[in-house]
Amino acid sequence: MIYVLLNYLILIVGVLISVAFIVLFERKILSYIQIRKGPNKVGSLGILQSFGDAIKLFIKEQTIPFNSNIGIYYFAPVVSLFIIIFLWLVFPVNSLYLNLNFAGLLFFCCIGFRVYALMARGWSSNSNYSVLGALRGVAQTISYEVRLALIFISFIFILGSFIFNFFFKYQIYIFNFFCFFILFLC
Repeated sequence: MIYVLLNYLILIVGVLISVAFIVLFERKILSYIQIRKGPNKVGSLGILQSFGDAIKLFIKEQTIPFNSNIGIYYFAPVVSLFIIIFLWLVFPVNSLYLNLNFAGLLFFCCIGFRVYALMARGWSSNSNYSVLGALRGVAQTISYEVRLALIFISFIFILGSFIFNFFFKYQIYIFNFFCFFILFLC
């Protein structure tokens, strides 16, 4: 059991660090496109830039909107973060202890809950513009979820299972890119 928890902890830390370096890579590419100096001031080649951004984020002064619901205002982003981290639970890693037979359904339930956290973030500030922005974000999230669900259902019809391990085992002999070429163009 400790092996599984350690395995997922390493996965989550790896994902969080890789996001920091992907942001650094994106900033460097954008600086080359816009012909300006990129994030190369902190550390060697700007490697410490993302960590400097994280430190700045944590020591930054918090602003609270007037007449906001403070509890939900601070709790909704935390719930959203936990939902995103919980999504990594359904992806298979090299362990035999955790095998979810309906991992696909759990995946779509979790991404469906993100909508509630997004709406709570907009509603809790007690501003009409924040609520409109949250509604726009909810509509955009639902439209992408419908498209993702249709693509995922076509995979389920071919594989006949909701288990994510089958998605990887099926690709041993032929890549899904060749079987589902039309879906990859969507």
